[in-house]
Amino acid sequence: METKLDAKIILEKEFKTAMRGYNQEEVDLFLDDVIQDYQLLKKRITELESENNRIKDELAAAEKRPSASNPGAMNFDLLKRISNLERHVFGSKLHDQE
Repeated sequence: METKLDAKIILEKEFKTAMRGYNQEEVDLFLDDVIQDYQLLKKRITELESENNRIKDELAAAEKRPSASNPGAMNFDLLKRISNLERHVFGSKLHDQE
């Protein structure tokens, strides 16, 4: 989403004067406040976007690690491996005892 205004556009905006127009000094002071708010908001948006990207990267990295994304699946895989090793090492002795 692109904004129409930025600090420079607000600062350089010229208004026509009329016979019963606004007080130029009041308008300028108000626009100065608007500029400061725009600058603060733009800075905060940049910070939040950066944080959002960092969190997305951390999430993607965590999803690639089996223990972080699904510890139950990792435990199941370990139990399966242990069972296969026991079967290989002890052969039919294990199954005869059951």
